[in-house]
Amino acid sequence: MNSYHLVKIKQHFRKNSLVNIKNEISKELFSLNSYIKPGTRIALAVGSRGIKNLALIVREVAQFIREKKAYPFIVPAMGSHGEATAHGQEEILAGYGITEKNIGVPVKSSMEVVELAQGESPVPVFMDKNAYESDGIILINRIKPHTDYTGKYESGLVKMAVIGLGKEKQASTVHSYGVYGLTDLIPLIAKQILSVGKILGGIALVENAYDDTMLVKALKTNKFFEQEPVLLDIARKNMPSLPVDDIDLLIIDQMGKDISGVGIDPNIIGRIRISGQKESDKTKIKAIIVTDLTDLSYGNALGIGLADVITRKLFDKIDFSATYSNAATSSFLERAKIPIVATNGKEAFELALRSCGYLKKGEERVIRIKDTLHLDEIYISQSIMDSIHSSEGIESIKENVNLFNKDNEFTPF
Repeated sequence: MNSYHLVKIKQHFRKNSLVNIKNEISKELFSLNSYIKPGTRIALAVGSRGIKNLALIVREVAQFIREKKAYPFIVPAMGSHGEATAHGQEEILAGYGITEKNIGVPVKSSMEVVELAQGESPVPVFMDKNAYESDGIILINRIKPHTDYTGKYESGLVKMAVIGLGKEKQASTVHSYGVYGLTDLIPLIAKQILSVGKILGGIALVENAYDDTMLVKALKTNKFFEQEPVLLDIARKNMPSLPVDDIDLLIIDQMGKDISGVGIDPNIIGRIRISGQKESDKTKIKAIIVTDLTDLSYGNALGIGLADVITRKLFDKIDFSATYSNAATSSFLERAKIPIVATNGKEAFELALRSCGYLKKGEERVIRIKDTLHLDEIYISQSIMDSIHSSEGIESIKENVNLFNKDNEFTPF
């Protein structure tokens, strides 16, 4: 196969991003005024996800604290990410522009934890030592459907308080219980952590289908359990999606930790690959190709097991130590298994298409996306275009685009 042609389309999602993020943050932070006392040391807990405008938001929160004559500093709140090392976690933050030079406050990265009173928690409870020794903690995180499970509390402030601030020790403890640990134990442990009184509040962020900030909400600690499910529902309703559910072959140009906690968002592709967890009844994809790993993943290719075929280019970027460390902590080992490795894009395409079984020529249902975070501009086969051309929010941009270049690689996205 020397050529294969696709149609480039634009999906029009709801445009509801914030016009002035600084003003919104300033307005929201007012509710935390009484919690910041002059002379106190305030830890800003920041995670490892590729959150839009993260550096700007962290900088504004730090400035707000300084204006109260208090002293902010940053702690990584990302469980075992960064190979479960202080340097690795500091490096992840630096990749997002979260550095002392850029934000104007110190970054204190350590894997050392303090064990808290266990209270009613069924397992030991831990907290980052630097954060614990502060006078108060403010969590900064995005509220979003999780990649491993569905529950009342998924990715957000409650989970960050437990697994993020608890570092590798708490992450390993929770993940050792599998999905039960995530759905049932996290709320119980969070309740005990919040009762200690160290966490003053949190900045909850919600993004829209364009990966833009659409909502900023400052929450007092006593509102976490009540308000986070409301924000999660908003986030779920504003996620992007593929234009159809029945797909033969999905080509993903890049995966990475800055795109999703599992590199490829299971909420988009409909694959979970967790023992005991039901796969999606909605999205059905016969084969998935992934061709590259983002630089901000630093070699962590967790989620590679969600694909069927990858390219040599991606394989050569994998840091197996980082990937396996993350997989071992999560306990979901299948997500770190290596798919078939193809020499180039053309070979990957032919291998993956062959695995789909008999497909009538010209009727293959193929979609190509940049990644699972950006689904506004994508490529689709003519057979899919024929089925959705009259659908609302679909715009054809360019027809008859060859999938391959002269070097048998996929043409630039």
